[in-house]
Amino acid sequence: MPAWPGVSLLGTGAALVAVTLAWRELRVVARCLLTLVAVSTLAALVLQPATLISATTGMLRLTALIVTMMLLAALLSRSADLQRISTGLFSGTPLKRYYSITFGTGFLSVPLNFGSVGVIGTLVGDRIRRHGDSAMAGNAARGMLRGYGASPMFSPLSISVVTTLIFLPTLHSWELLAVSFPLAMLYLLAGALFRDRESGPMTPVEGAGALWPWLRFAAVVGGIWGGALLLSALAGLGYSKAVTLSGLVAVILLMLARRAAGDKAGLPTMAPLANEITIMGGSAFLGVMASAVVLHVMGGDMALPGWGYPLVAFVVPWVFFGAGLLGLNPIIVGTLVGGVFGPIWPPSAHLALAVAMVCGWAQSAAGTPYSANSLLLERLTGYDARVAALRWNLGLSLCSLVVGASLAALLTVCLSGLI
Repeated sequence: MPAWPGVSLLGTGAALVAVTLAWRELRVVARCLLTLVAVSTLAALVLQPATLISATTGMLRLTALIVTMMLLAALLSRSADLQRISTGLFSGTPLKRYYSITFGTGFLSVPLNFGSVGVIGTLVGDRIRRHGDSAMAGNAARGMLRGYGASPMFSPLSISVVTTLIFLPTLHSWELLAVSFPLAMLYLLAGALFRDRESGPMTPVEGAGALWPWLRFAAVVGGIWGGALLLSALAGLGYSKAVTLSGLVAVILLMLARRAAGDKAGLPTMAPLANEITIMGGSAFLGVMASAVVLHVMGGDMALPGWGYPLVAFVVPWVFFGAGLLGLNPIIVGTLVGGVFGPIWPPSAHLALAVAMVCGWAQSAAGTPYSANSLLLERLTGYDARVAALRWNLGLSLCSLVVGASLAALLTVCLSGLI
């Protein structure tokens, strides 16, 4: 239980009031989720108040991180560097162009989150409107979808990594990324095998390949992650708090730099993102509540037989993917899996469960039609989300799930001393 449970309840009340005031702007999914949060809160107050404290704490941690990253993305989206980077991705031969869009979207997704899909998707949609649909446009959409979809595996600032490390506190972010980053790169490289054939390079874009914009974006990402590692090591903060504080410092510094350069614009409004904040924060709350119910039903001394741990590690990525096909937000699945299996998992094998979680999270983002990624792609380009997620990506998703699940099971066996 947190040291100041009253703060968690007060923060949750404030968050509920804020999103309730934006009720008219909320979509049906967000309204249903908010209603479930309210109902489960009332039930927890009556039946098990301690569960409510842990759920609100988890929700506030993720909500603070989400708002911070969205503020950062909104500030960076105003940058001239972003336009130079994004337009430079559409030049070269078909293979070079595909990899440029794929890895470029993945890189931009670290500081911009799904804002990277908005930036690249707008450019793809503009090309479709001007030149019509083509193999080039379809491959660009594929690359964008996969580039962002892989970010849960390799981004130190992603919600997937932060959520995973909340439930596996003995694991460091660099330990997880040392394994998941190469896995993400393999996924992105393999995507070239799952694209349409196109002929002829596109006319080179002026200014493509400029190095300084990339370096400045990389400096922002590296500075936030480095600051988070320092805060974790020196101040003893948990990873989620450290990333949030480091991100807020970056937001303040960027605002000061803009003011020094003569830009008088204030902080961007979060009103247009009320749906995303409600869905993500509410999903975290419901996931923690669901995991508490499961643990209560199964008993506090729950344990698995030795062979059960590698089996669970293999199944977890498929659970993420299957839940995504049903429309469940991966935050719900992540908090449920982490809340149930984190406390009983062998500490020496925490890395294996973490790999399973981020791999499944990635495939839920890239390979399911109800993910924010797929729906935003549909809105910006006109490509049907079901076609993009299932027809384009199903083969790649299944291959990636087999590799990721097998690696997680193998790590569990090796690290837990089963062999």
